[in-house]
Amino acid sequence: MGFQYTENLLRRYRGQRLTIKSRSGGIYEGAVAEVTNDYVALNIRKTDEDARDQVFVMLHSIEAVLPAGES
Repeated sequence: MGFQYTENLLRRYRGQRLTIKSRSGGIYEGAVAEVTNDYVALNIRKTDEDARDQVFVMLHSIEAVLPAGES
């Protein structure tokens, strides 16, 4: 995907849950917290209700973006 296209797509999904597949084979599922021209930040829920982590995925490593639950 082109970086600008990917960035614009992710901005439309801000606050919603997504599944992102990376070129290295990683699969990340979480709510879009922040989008820049370099990366997207996802809020990942842990097993505890209050515990959350934030994962940063570089735009150049994204292979596919899907709404959560459709992978």
